[in-house]
Amino acid sequence: MSESVRPPFGNFATAVPALEVVADLATPVADALKDWEAPGAAASVLHVDSDPELADTAVFCAAYDVPPELSANCVVVAAKRAGEVTLAACLALATTRVDVNKAVRTHLGARKASFAPMDTAVELTGMEYGGITPVGLPGGWPLLIDEAVAAAPYVLVGSGRRRGKLILPGWALARLPGAQVLPGLAV
Repeated sequence: MSESVRPPFGNFATAVPALEVVADLATPVADALKDWEAPGAAASVLHVDSDPELADTAVFCAAYDVPPELSANCVVVAAKRAGEVTLAACLALATTRVDVNKAVRTHLGARKASFAPMDTAVELTGMEYGGITPVGLPGGWPLLIDEAVAAAPYVLVGSGRRRGKLILPGWALARLPGAQVLPGLAV
């Protein structure tokens, strides 16, 4: 393992380039980092080790001195129209909430939208509940990103596992496959 680097925020025992610890990441996340085509994006991602019992956002932010406005949550939604279900991921700052009933439903052209069941989200992403991240989502899924996340210099997101998180620039998140930056996605 390489030498620890200083993250842009937070109080972590170790922070290393994520590409150097792909074995510690969920398989879809590791694969996405290795295959990310956006120049400089994968190299900009840091992995910070953390206690899996502290993975929930509010607890994590308090324990590791992370400002909640620099933490983003990734949620999986199911949008339905005419018997068809479209799964998508939404990314919003922890100080806000995704507007599923209006912004997501309207953007996806659905009659109804709701959070996907936990079992479905975990099974289809190949990630752990409490660690779902926009990095490594299933191919073809829309990734709706609130404009405040994309504009942030750095944001903390899940790593695909409850142990550890990723810190990366907002611009890199906006260059993930399927990413669409939307104003008003979160309220």
